[in-house]
Amino acid sequence: MSTKESVMQRNTQSTRVRTLAACGMFAAIAAVLMFIEIPLPIAPSFYKLDFSEVPVMIGTFCYGPIAGIAIEFIKIAVKTVIKGTQTAFVGEFANFLIGCSLVVPAGIIYQWKKTKKSAIIGMATGTIITAIVGCFINAFVLLPTYATAFGMPVEAIVGMGTAINASVTDLATFAILLVAPFNIVKGVLVSFVTFLLYKRISGLVKGAKY
Repeated sequence: MSTKESVMQRNTQSTRVRTLAACGMFAAIAAVLMFIEIPLPIAPSFYKLDFSEVPVMIGTFCYGPIAGIAIEFIKIAVKTVIKGTQTAFVGEFANFLIGCSLVVPAGIIYQWKKTKKSAIIGMATGTIITAIVGCFINAFVLLPTYATAFGMPVEAIVGMGTAINASVTDLATFAILLVAPFNIVKGVLVSFVTFLLYKRISGLVKGAKY
């Protein structure tokens, strides 16, 4: 192996190590942020806002959508190890899918063209996709699973939604009128914070710029 090839190999290995370390750091921060939850009046109390997707989104912008998926997975895994599961991992899997539906589209669009405009378009697209995916997952997976796990009828959960919005009459309207707005608000807030922090943080971890 020539000296030039040896140097290139060392640089590649060093880059991989730095990337893995940064992704681990983003995942650890995200896992901690999952425990800081804020209830919103537009949804029942068991829906709480957290900003754990901010470090995941930043990591996705820095290293690409595959890295974003890995960070999201590690985040969920760490919280599960610390807190355990009450839904036989169904809730955790659903949260993983919803998180990926936000950061992956944003990461794909941003990787295509790394500009502020692309970042905004990517995060807006991710927010819309999250709202749609969240509706389906909540109506057909999460809410029925939670009802079974806590030994309560689905009608009781629907009733909690009706108390907030009288138009909620079943799981479908619950998801459309409560879950979708909640995920849109979360996506907008996560996107706004990411937009404010990304340039500074990415410059620290890898020298990236918009």
